[in-house]
Amino acid sequence: MNRTILSGVIGSSLILFGSFGTGWLASVSPLNRDPFFIMLRTEPAGVITCVVLLALGCWILFRSWWRLGQKLKGWGEGSLTVVRKAVWLWSIPMLVTLPIMSRDVFAYIGQGRLVDAGQDPYVDGISSLNNWFQLGTDTMWAQDGTPYGPLYLSIEWLVVNIVGGSTDVAILVFRAIAFIGVLLCLHFVPKLAELHAVPGAKATWMTVVNPLFLVNFVASAHNDSLMTGLAVWSVYLACKRYGFWAIVVLAASVGVKPITLVLLPFIGLLWAGPEAKWPRRILYWFYTGMLFLALMTFVGWLNGYWFGWLSVMLNYTGAGFSIYAPLGLATIGIQNIFNSFGLESGGVLDVVKTAGRLVGVAIAFILMFRGKYSHLVQRMAIAFAAIVVLSPVIQPWYLLWLLPFFAVTGLRDDWQMLWLHLTTIFFLAYQAADQIFVWQFLQESLVPRIQMISWCISIACAVYLVFFDPKTKNICPDLLSSTNWLKRTKEA
Repeated sequence: MNRTILSGVIGSSLILFGSFGTGWLASVSPLNRDPFFIMLRTEPAGVITCVVLLALGCWILFRSWWRLGQKLKGWGEGSLTVVRKAVWLWSIPMLVTLPIMSRDVFAYIGQGRLVDAGQDPYVDGISSLNNWFQLGTDTMWAQDGTPYGPLYLSIEWLVVNIVGGSTDVAILVFRAIAFIGVLLCLHFVPKLAELHAVPGAKATWMTVVNPLFLVNFVASAHNDSLMTGLAVWSVYLACKRYGFWAIVVLAASVGVKPITLVLLPFIGLLWAGPEAKWPRRILYWFYTGMLFLALMTFVGWLNGYWFGWLSVMLNYTGAGFSIYAPLGLATIGIQNIFNSFGLESGGVLDVVKTAGRLVGVAIAFILMFRGKYSHLVQRMAIAFAAIVVLSPVIQPWYLLWLLPFFAVTGLRDDWQMLWLHLTTIFFLAYQAADQIFVWQFLQESLVPRIQMISWCISIACAVYLVFFDPKTKNICPDLLSSTNWLKRTKEA
């Protein structure tokens, strides 16, 4: 067991070293003038070395995750302690990495500066600030209002005022805040799983130790981590019938990122209790809605932004589409059909976005009214998934919003667990090659090469682990052979 945990530490450490040449820095960062970082970030050999280290680190960490699950299979007494130990030890190197796989943390700094300047981040883009680009913010944030909640705007303002002008220190503080979300999941995922007769260690292994979870919620410092941790805590409180506190905590989650508003009606149903008839359920929906409205009004009054977050949430769908999202693929297909007939295809994406949103809301609405109380958290997870998946834009970390709720209600050791493994493999490979920092004067010649190198390493590692590694090659076939509908097909 110690060797498995140690190998995960080695993987995380390689990710740390790889981030020195591939992670994001503001152009004003003093680290850009350090000879060590100059060597790694301005010389092709240094950049390529760091890309290789980053990719290898991801796959060593992935193998350690797989091996940990194998060794703890049965999830007996003491297994949760081992899983928690792995989370801590594998996270420590990532707590000091340069931001990898996303540069959203620089947008947090810019939005904190907007608040400090007395502007409205729901209306004003970051480009209205001086030196916004030199401080690392992606141009996609230049004109857009923030999709974050009012509570997180206050956190951003507080961080900016505490650290002053240092973007590097601000990154560490935002990562520490993101790690609070990881710790909330580490504490409440096993508790929530036990309420559903699922081994807490297994649910925690599926989620918090998952390498995709760690690289996005620790190394990338996404605020989604805090949002997710608060949401899991809120659902646990609701399951224990502490309805008032569940809504307070959920309001905090929505205050970080408003998407968890989807959970609100299900929190009300959990609060109403298993024996509640429809009059009581509707009454508790009223209590839930009024309390939530009062809390968000209070927060909006405190920082002066009121319900600007709601307007942005209703209108924000991200730019373009993800090619791996179901609606992204549908958009490409429909546009190609239109183009083949010489028809205008410019409005296809907007129609697909609207249709996806309506279908997602309809599914969530049906699940509010249909199903057993004992399946309520699972119904909530499916409703949440419908909203997320039926969007043209799906970032890899969006799936991590959903994973804790599916894990605590139980993923079967068949195609369901196989889907988790294959999804993790795909997005780990995708992110290891995506959003790699390269100085502009190297981009034309180097970016295609390093992305190809990263993809080749990922494909080679994934193929080896799935088909040839003596310790792991049976994982996917065993899960596939446990799938009931495949068994029935073979028997027929």
